[in-house]
Amino acid sequence: MSDQAIRILLVDDQPMLRTGLATILSTEPGLEVVGEASNGHEALKQARALDPDVVCMDVQMPGMDGIEATRALAASELRAGILILTTFNRDDFLFETLRAGASGFLLKTAGPEELIHAINVVASGDSLLAPEVTGRVLDRMFEQPVSEVPSETPSVSEPQPSLQVDLTRREDEILKMLVRGKSNAVIAEELFVGPATVKTHVSNILMKLEVKDRIHAVIWAYEHGYVKSQA
Repeated sequence: MSDQAIRILLVDDQPMLRTGLATILSTEPGLEVVGEASNGHEALKQARALDPDVVCMDVQMPGMDGIEATRALAASELRAGILILTTFNRDDFLFETLRAGASGFLLKTAGPEELIHAINVVASGDSLLAPEVTGRVLDRMFEQPVSEVPSETPSVSEPQPSLQVDLTRREDEILKMLVRGKSNAVIAEELFVGPATVKTHVSNILMKLEVKDRIHAVIWAYEHGYVKSQA
């Protein structure tokens, strides 16, 4: 990111929540709330007009929900990173949002410092997903057959057979550790290597899988049956 302020679009169907978020963010140097939207349709219109760096996106909204809006934004030529703000009461719902292209999410109960940190991370082009949350999401996806997903919730496709990917032995090992939700620091400690070495390996993994961040590397591993076939 440059020295310019991070431009933020707030998307939530609750006006009071948007006002609260805007108040918190407006007091932080380097952040600027440039617009608000109450549903996905408004979010797309505002994003095209305002070109924000980060879209803070609610999930459940009338009209167009956060999943569809995220998918549309991710498929567009807009550069905005998408940060999901959710109550996280439906793991499968959230997983669909991540698959749609979000770069991270945060619980709505998070404190101001966590929110500001998350926005900075997503604006930098990185992803933000707490390790313990990665485990919760993937555990649900692996353990719950598609037939058991309630009809009113978005379905999660069965993992497809693993594709041949030219990962080195070390990259293969690190990808498995990413799937288990381990941070670069933890991986470095367990493999007895430096954090910079792990970062390089992770970058190579993302390039080879053709995904934008570690969250989507984990999703790739699930969708292609990589975890089961490599376990």
